[in-house]
Amino acid sequence: MQATVEGPEFTPPSEDRKLRPLGLAVLAHVVLLLALSWGVQWKHDDQTLAVEAELWASTPQQAAPKPVEAPPAPPPPKPAPPPPAPTPPAQRDADIALQQEKERQQQEKAKQEAEAERQRQLAAEKREREEEARRKQEAREQEQARQLAEKRKREAEDKRKEEQAKARAKQEEERLARLRKENMERIQGLAGATGPREATGTALRSAGPSSGYAGRIRAAVKPNIVFTDDVPGNPTAVVEVRLAPDGTIVGKRVVRSSGVKTWDDAVLRALDRTEVLPRDVDGRVITPMELVFRPKD
Repeated sequence: MQATVEGPEFTPPSEDRKLRPLGLAVLAHVVLLLALSWGVQWKHDDQTLAVEAELWASTPQQAAPKPVEAPPAPPPPKPAPPPPAPTPPAQRDADIALQQEKERQQQEKAKQEAEAERQRQLAAEKREREEEARRKQEAREQEQARQLAEKRKREAEDKRKEEQAKARAKQEEERLARLRKENMERIQGLAGATGPREATGTALRSAGPSSGYAGRIRAAVKPNIVFTDDVPGNPTAVVEVRLAPDGTIVGKRVVRSSGVKTWDDAVLRALDRTEVLPRDVDGRVITPMELVFRPKD
């Protein structure tokens, strides 16, 4: 620390400035004495040396600053690498243009990828819409087919019921027509009916012979049978007879033999002798007819 003194070097300071330098001087001397004492004791452990000194300057002076150890010198700096050679302006412009082209290509590629992704999304959405529309269309077609099948089934059922109703109506009409016809024939033919009084039919004639016609035939043929052989059991011969309108026998044949030829021949000869068979009660001649003959009847 240096004190700046205005005026000549040996000019005494003013009274108001004496105390501060004096205090600093005393303090510096005390510090110096302490340092000297400590240094002597450190170098000479067995010797005791006391030194007292009082120094008075004719003029007040300030103590010099305590020496400070200088820090170690830094290592010498490494030599800096030589600066790169300056790039020619044309090369620098080409590099900038190339970098800009790369950036432009990257941006273009990014745009293309974004556009491709957008197109894929649009295509996926379109496929989903088309699939949904197809499913709805299939559902509508299935529903329409089901409704059409039900309609056809109902129509077929209605048609079947209608046909059944028509068939029943036709059968009823035919039955009523047949009944009316029979009634008309019955009414118109009551005068020419050939049945007995107890008959309940509506036809002019019975379809088959009367109940007593078979007995009349047996009564006519049996007297003409000549058979004296003794045969076991009661063999049955069935003979088919054809008659003329007046009852004359025009044909005969054995349709089922009795197993005894002499009995079959006796029946045929009896028919030849009879020649004419009686008519039924209504005057009809039934032909052909089958007659049954047994020797023990």
